Amino acid sequence: MADKVAFITGGNRGLGFETALQLKDAAKVVIGARDLAQGQKAVEKLRAAGAEADAIAFDVTDAASHKAAYDYFDKRYGRLDILVNNAGIAAGPFPSTGPEHIAAEVPMDVLRKVMETNFFAVVALTQTLLPLIKKSPAGRIVNLSSILGSQTLLATPGSPIYDAKSFAYDVSKTALNSLTIHLAYELRDTKIKVNSAHPGWVKTEMGGPQAPMELSQGAKTSVALATLPDDGPTGGYFHLGKPLPW
Repeated sequence: MADKVAFITGGNRGLGFETALQLKDAAKVVIGARDLAQGQKAVEKLRAAGAEADAIAFDVTDAASHKAAYDYFDKRYGRLDILVNNAGIAAGPFPSTGPEHIAAEVPMDVLRKVMETNFFAVVALTQTLLPLIKKSPAGRIVNLSSILGSQTLLATPGSPIYDAKSFAYDVSKTALNSLTIHLAYELRDTKIKVNSAHPGWVKTEMGGPQAPMELSQGAKTSVALATLPDDGPTGGYFHLGKPLPW
């Protein structure tokens, strides 16, 4: 897979950067960063670790960035092999009792912002880049979801997340899971595989220092789904190789 090309949104730090690092032997990694200077710093670290890497200025909520990303991959490679939809935001600090976590109180501007970044922008970007992914011999699309997107677990008393609800964030990840299901079905007769990844509760800016998982472990699910063999699953929802209930 050394000749493959991967695009990781939000790839200059946290899980995105670690995913790029772990993909270094499988593909050339291109990271999208809102601050290109920070992206270039990340590229220097990746290259120092032996990766073939590059960075582009990219804001997932900006349609012009989507077009620029398409043009970059089209002109340089004529295709895109791996898309990791990693960029996302939290509604607010968690755990907390802020209104962003409560369906009866969530401010509409907060809900729209989270949905725009975590769902609508991902759909738009994927639609833009899909013609290039279709040119890959074996395209892979990985949507960074969360266990908090599981309707089954959210609705089941006694589940690990039954009392850990965060409305704005949860609904954005549930919607993202729906994208995975629908797109995988639409692409079922191709070699493209589309899956949702739950990285786990990881020590990142979003996860906080109290999270039990290190970055190196948190990126494993995305990397595994980005490098699936031809007989690997599609339309699934996974954490460290195990399926999660929708």
